Amino acid sequence: MKYKTWYFVFSMLIILPGLYFLVTSGLKAGIDFTGGALLEYRFEKSINSSDLKTQISSQGIEVGQITPSSDNVYIIRTKPIEQVKINTLKSALNEKFGAVEERRVEFVGPVIGNELRQKAFIATALASIVIVLYLAFSFRKVPRPMSSWRFGIAAVIALIHDILVVVGAFAILGKFLNVEIDTLFVTALLTVIGFSVHDTIVVFDRIRENLTKMTSKKFIDVANLSVIQTLGRSLNTSLTVVFVLLAMLLFGGETIRWFVVALLIGIISGTYSSIFNATALLVWWEERLGH
Repeated sequence: MKYKTWYFVFSMLIILPGLYFLVTSGLKAGIDFTGGALLEYRFEKSINSSDLKTQISSQGIEVGQITPSSDNVYIIRTKPIEQVKINTLKSALNEKFGAVEERRVEFVGPVIGNELRQKAFIATALASIVIVLYLAFSFRKVPRPMSSWRFGIAAVIALIHDILVVVGAFAILGKFLNVEIDTLFVTALLTVIGFSVHDTIVVFDRIRENLTKMTSKKFIDVANLSVIQTLGRSLNTSLTVVFVLLAMLLFGGETIRWFVVALLIGIISGTYSSIFNATALLVWWEERLGH
């Protein structure tokens, strides 16, 4: 904990580039946010999803997602396109892959509208308030002059750190690799929020236990010991999740690739912030108050 200032500096160095691209370029919205076309085709022979995507992209059509449905049937989501381009695409697919049966053509609106985005923001704000209240209540018996409210506020700040890391990373990926965000990205963010708070509570709970046993020690010493005692559990819990996500990243296919990347970034950030941000912030706060 004596190196806490360096942890804060490191976090800022990680967050600031993402914030810069988030402000200057924003996030690259996928079809779920912008709407587009939904195409369903049945091919006479088995084809590869990557080849299909390459062929569609060669017609100047932005592909959002390609989902295999049943035998040689694919559901394709694209950015908004005109009927003329759809007809041209079908002809190109016929030439490349043989006979193609057009089963469905729909023009769809955005799945995630402005109203849903506002509700998601409000829900996240309310969840943060509830987390502060819950932790303040759960840690109400910590010895004075420690305040249970500080545990809740530190946990939420660490949570915000993790959200900024993930969102900033995707702002950079969107700028340089044209990576788009969709409903799976929102799902990943919500998962990261839950995981981040869970990991932080594990460390905070050990601090609370040690505070009642070591009343004569300084808070920085109690926090330092608590981090060391929970470090193995925190790392082991996170690594088991990371190993599963790496397997999904390697073998899960293109459809869930960026969803898994978002989870990987968030889980690693959540593990880091629980120890080196949330706990360090508590120590810094107590030192400012002279405890």
